[in-house]
Amino acid sequence: MEFISEELDEYVVKHTAGEPQLLYQLNRETHLKVLQPRMLSGHFQGRVLSMFAKMIQPKNILEIGTYTGYSTLCFLEGLVEGGKITTIDINYELEDMVRRYFDLSGRSEAIDYKIGDAMEIIPMLEEEFDLVFIDADKNNYLNYYDLVIDKVKLGGYIIADNVLWSGKVTGEYDHLDADTKTLVDLNQLVHEDKRVENVLLPIRDGLMVMRRV
Repeated sequence: MEFISEELDEYVVKHTAGEPQLLYQLNRETHLKVLQPRMLSGHFQGRVLSMFAKMIQPKNILEIGTYTGYSTLCFLEGLVEGGKITTIDINYELEDMVRRYFDLSGRSEAIDYKIGDAMEIIPMLEEEFDLVFIDADKNNYLNYYDLVIDKVKLGGYIIADNVLWSGKVTGEYDHLDADTKTLVDLNQLVHEDKRVENVLLPIRDGLMVMRRV
């Protein structure tokens, strides 16, 4: 995920708003106690997601892939009063930690935290979403996109994380692993899909930002 020099990355982070204290604590605890802490959105990307939410001012957010709840709390910063975030994760082992931080946010009533298979849960959701964030198992990214595209209101947004996959998406297609091929296919599908306009941002591991049109 190192697409720019370490020196430039440090400069970018230094000139980006700092993490709120609660997110700093969650970031630290995730790195101390949870396997694969690099899955966390982290300081810089978290501030990007928070900024997106504050610009969009969504009433209904769907997040596919909660992990330890860092990105959920970033989106919460831009959620309008009376709004709701539905966040889905299959890993029940992190539930106690995640709920503790949601409670500490003081707005846990705005978060509908669902444990289970997103492929089964999403079709049962009846809301129309202003913002969808896809950050779960890569092999299902195309399926998640198909499931959510008609649940996003016109003018609403979908953001997919990890779409550059440490730069592996630029490799020769026939030699790519299955997850990388899925991300390549998603990027091409989105780019050609007339239902959205898109921009692929080389932020951290790549954010594909789509606007429903």
